[in-house]
Amino acid sequence: MIGTQPATLTGAQKAALVLMNLDQAAAAQVMQQFSEAESEEIAAEIIALQRVDRRQAEAALEEFHALATRAEPRTHGGRNAAIGLLEASFGSERAAGVMSRVASSMAGRAFEFLDEADPAQVALLLDGELPQTVAVVLAHLRTEQASRVLAALKPEARTDVAQCIATMGTVSPEATRVVAETLRSRAGSVVAPTDQRTAIGGVQPLVDIINRSSVAAERALLEELDERDPELAAEVRSRMLTFTDIVKLEARDVQQVLRGVDVATLALAMKGAPEPTREVIRANLSERNIEALDEEAAVLGAVRLSRVEEARSEIVRAIRDLATEGKITVQRSDEDQYVD
Repeated sequence: MIGTQPATLTGAQKAALVLMNLDQAAAAQVMQQFSEAESEEIAAEIIALQRVDRRQAEAALEEFHALATRAEPRTHGGRNAAIGLLEASFGSERAAGVMSRVASSMAGRAFEFLDEADPAQVALLLDGELPQTVAVVLAHLRTEQASRVLAALKPEARTDVAQCIATMGTVSPEATRVVAETLRSRAGSVVAPTDQRTAIGGVQPLVDIINRSSVAAERALLEELDERDPELAAEVRSRMLTFTDIVKLEARDVQQVLRGVDVATLALAMKGAPEPTREVIRANLSERNIEALDEEAAVLGAVRLSRVEEARSEIVRAIRDLATEGKITVQRSDEDQYVD
């Protein structure tokens, strides 16, 4: 909006300034050349022009040589100015329809500052508000965001809000604007856009750290977690990569992982591995590497379990590193699966 003093005006903003500085009859003739969608956009900008920086008005007018000599550019817009211009352009009935759509569009934009915010923070911001007020907010958010915020509300409030959304009739633009401005003034200390916050903790970062640790460190940490918080330990284990997870990779990703693993380490890791895991690995090796793997396995004999675990851990770290670099994709159990 021009009221926020942007460095560069959009085409609609410039058109709004020019039309404001024409007499209504001339402006109406110009407006009639636009489609209704274009007229709605320009009308919305005129409404937003409650007060315009003089330099902005002059800069826009300089692009229209015929108007450049106007001594005192008009710097006041508003609802009345937009209505007058639309009525002169399209008549009262069509103008009312255009203004209704403009009002609805502007009401939706009033809550854009919440669209990219963390749903839990938005729910916190709305905590204590009347269900009707919360319903107005959710009805103006993107559907995906509204769904997440509704889920984040307290259970006792969620049903009331859902009912209000379902039974809500029309809401005046003025009431919507008041709600939006009130929330915006309070949001600074509670709500921050997701792209301005950095997640530095959580279960997954812990899993990523453990996956890069030695087998001994991994075992010790999980045993200690078992004693302190069994549920957390179980969740960590469920998310951790294991050597057998290699079967979840696409064939080309398996091949990329195996290219970075020497045959001796691979032979150790496969010692006692489940048959599906062995089949996936062998299916993605060249004939020459399969022969080398079989030769290595034949001379291994009995080996300590710790050596096998360390070899598998090395392969897990290779998978994790490639996934972090974006070179392969690791399919987690809670992610969507592909369907042919």
